Amino acid sequence: MPAFRPPAEADSPSPIGPLGSLGSRGPFPRARLGHPLERRWLHYAFLSRDGRLGMVANASWLGPDADDPQGDARYTTILLLHERGKPWVASQFNADISAPPWSSFRQPQALHQPQPLHIQSTAGAPAVRLQLRRTGLPCTSQCAPFAGDQHLRWQSEAGVRAVGDWCLGGAGGPGDGWQRDVDAVGYHERVRGRWGWPALGEWVFGFANDLGGSADAPPEYAAVFTFIRPVAPADASTASVMLWHRGHLRRHFPRRNVSFAVRGQLARNAVQMVPALARLFGVPPMAAIPKRLVISARLGADWTVLDFEAEAAARVIIPSENSLRPFSVHEVIGSCWLRGELSGRAFAIETRGIVEFAGGAGGP
Repeated sequence: MPAFRPPAEADSPSPIGPLGSLGSRGPFPRARLGHPLERRWLHYAFLSRDGRLGMVANASWLGPDADDPQGDARYTTILLLHERGKPWVASQFNADISAPPWSSFRQPQALHQPQPLHIQSTAGAPAVRLQLRRTGLPCTSQCAPFAGDQHLRWQSEAGVRAVGDWCLGGAGGPGDGWQRDVDAVGYHERVRGRWGWPALGEWVFGFANDLGGSADAPPEYAAVFTFIRPVAPADASTASVMLWHRGHLRRHFPRRNVSFAVRGQLARNAVQMVPALARLFGVPPMAAIPKRLVISARLGADWTVLDFEAEAAARVIIPSENSLRPFSVHEVIGSCWLRGELSGRAFAIETRGIVEFAGGAGGP
């Protein structure tokens, strides 16, 4: 696949006349990034329906250097793949990606979008070649303001279908290890805002889709949760749990109706640092990853519980634009139980999930 370093969509000419005449065609507004802390992300996460494979990928537009505010936006892409019972494999932050990166947050909206998503490490593996389509509708956009003038805005969509080929690499070299026609269900998210990693503090995010049912239908039930706790101010924390039923967002449980609990610790040898060059940063260890995470939410007679048990984690080291303090994101995969009651109907699903634990690193 030829190398691709796409510019921010704001830098490309508008195909619909004057900028803003019909609004953004997505996934982001056509506005130039003008500050080194401004960011835009497209996030992808999938789990194969047979429970063997997992994927996390992120495509990011970052603001220009502080000494050149009129300079070009920077672009990074990273891909992580996991096979059950084996370590995570990851690209560096310079993976190649098809243009434009697939996103369901585009106008006009379509349930079936023909363009595929190709992401490949410059070393050849890991890599994916996926045909994606949405099966439901996204949640409402959410925003977390903090640290004076910083903020994080995101919008999530569960039940995204992916069919295609995955390459985790193998003994035969980067071209070996392809697994064909993998059927997966996952999650897509767009994120934008302006923040520095130390000020962001920490977050916990995760999702679970029902992996059963028809391949042509949305998951029977799907859930996404978020918890963000910035350093300041003291009341900046926010949290939510969103519950989909057959492609429609049925409940959005707000912060005051959500609780979190953790138990135990994931074994240190089940956590690996990625990408490989991250070891050059010399960052200290981060706090231990919980072995079990339980999120519960209730609103009136409706309630849900997501019970996640971690199996393996990849620690992604994140360089900071305005501090030498280290920051990292743990991508954690494991078994998940989703149960609850919605409009008088009880449900219980045993599935797989992916959780992100993110924050600073200050000691063992």
